[in-house]
Amino acid sequence: MSDESEAAERKMRFLFALRQRGVTDPRVLAAMERVDRGEFVRGHFEDRAYEDTPLPIPCGQTISQPSVVGLMTQALEVGARDKVLEIGTGSGYQAAILSLLCRRVYTLDRHRRLVTEGEALFRHLGLSNITAMVMDGSRGLPEQAPFDRIMVTAAAEDPPGPLLAQLKIGGIMVIPVGQSDAVQTLIRVRRTETGFDYDELRQVRFVPLVEGLGQT
Repeated sequence: MSDESEAAERKMRFLFALRQRGVTDPRVLAAMERVDRGEFVRGHFEDRAYEDTPLPIPCGQTISQPSVVGLMTQALEVGARDKVLEIGTGSGYQAAILSLLCRRVYTLDRHRRLVTEGEALFRHLGLSNITAMVMDGSRGLPEQAPFDRIMVTAAAEDPPGPLLAQLKIGGIMVIPVGQSDAVQTLIRVRRTETGFDYDELRQVRFVPLVEGLGQT
């Protein structure tokens, strides 16, 4: 089998696995077809880039399993004109997918190395509508608020107040919450004129949302 047909078959299997696990939004599937996860996985785990599994990345972080990325993106209901805030740049994979679905992505991470490597990848992939910044994500980005959508890729005990405050009325935030590393719940928060509505989506496992800047 040629490299080209092998890559096409791998992509077909990848998308089939996403659909099987509940990722059905055509725009999300199209974005995940375009963004090659292999670009975001380096070193020992390169050969596992297309498996539906989380993998380690530098700074003690992980790249989420593709089905969870797809389900979170689907739950966020991103529109083409939306301004999106992502907390936890990590490998940059989630930001890259969001960038194909919205007008602008601001992505924050406490680890300088991850932001620097993410920026290089975004440039390489020609994704010019992503702004990556080294910041304490728990505080959000007040100078660009309000946001139409907020995606948090680290678990908090409760949705942080500063992030809720930066969500536009009518906006949506998707965030894993839970006090334990083992049991967390992915929730969707919708801001209304009178407050916030919460939906529980599924059980997940994410690294914790940590305040302050990292050492790397």
